[in-house]
Amino acid sequence: MLTHHTPTTIRRPFAKYAHAVEVPANARLVFCSGQLAVTPDDVIPDNTRDQADLCFDNIAKILADADMTMADVVRINAYVTSREHMVPYMAARDARFAITPPASTLMIVNGFTREEFTVEIEAIAAKV
Repeated sequence: MLTHHTPTTIRRPFAKYAHAVEVPANARLVFCSGQLAVTPDDVIPDNTRDQADLCFDNIAKILADADMTMADVVRINAYVTSREHMVPYMAARDARFAITPPASTLMIVNGFTREEFTVEIEAIAAKV
């Protein structure tokens, strides 16, 4: 069982994420590479919310291939290309992690391999 830690002795998280997620011994771990929003036929959505949803959809498919679900995600790292993309990214994240949010980091970066991309998301999942 995963344990989420958000101690009351430090500032609450700025958004919907846990300060830490404890993974028990002998858990199986899956490390997902950063996912960019591109469909199998090379279509890139033209807005950040749709891109973030596609990134999370891709992560869910990777985890399903490993017999896991988004509920097994313990940490996400996300990257957006400007502050204006933070809110739509966070809306997509919050929609995926309604009950027990993972540990999370969000960074603003200069860009990705293609100019059309506004968000990239990587994840770590654990299952006992």
